[in-house]
Amino acid sequence: MNSAAIFNEFPVLKSDRLIMKKIEEQDIEGVFAIYSNESVFEYCGIIPKHNKDTVKKMIHHFERDYIKRTRIKWGIFFNDELTGIIEAFDFNQKVNMCTIGYFLAESYWRKGIATEAVRVLLKFLLQEANVNRIQAEVMPQNEMSKKVLLKNGFAYEGTLRQATLWSGKGVVDLDIYSLLSEEYMQ
Repeated sequence: MNSAAIFNEFPVLKSDRLIMKKIEEQDIEGVFAIYSNESVFEYCGIIPKHNKDTVKKMIHHFERDYIKRTRIKWGIFFNDELTGIIEAFDFNQKVNMCTIGYFLAESYWRKGIATEAVRVLLKFLLQEANVNRIQAEVMPQNEMSKKVLLKNGFAYEGTLRQATLWSGKGVVDLDIYSLLSEEYMQ
């Protein structure tokens, strides 16, 4: 894994419609709109935030995690508006893998934005950062997220039963999806 490609300078990723870049304090309204919506986190281990000061602190935590090289969160911008967040985390150098996650503002669901953002992230992680395995953990009920992964070439590996504790959800099952570099097609 070429962690320098990820952590030496914050990577800006682009497609025809999207720019994925660092989330700044000036993006607070967009971040708050996402994090305060209960529907966005129905299938995530994240508790919605209803206080702007809390969200402001979270933006600083995004920076802290990046500096510590544990997680990178990109804002997904469509028409210069923050529409979602996509991240890579749980970097495992020994087996050359990481986990990804993503969520969009509800008003941008079903517009192909998540599928496109994942495609852009995969290209970066596989071609520039030389990650071998990328995985995603999805609650079994989250059909929209499963479709995003399948459209991007991920394979369903199985269900981990009662495998993890997610904030606000308790102990949950997780479906595991993965993509190996040898399976990647642009």
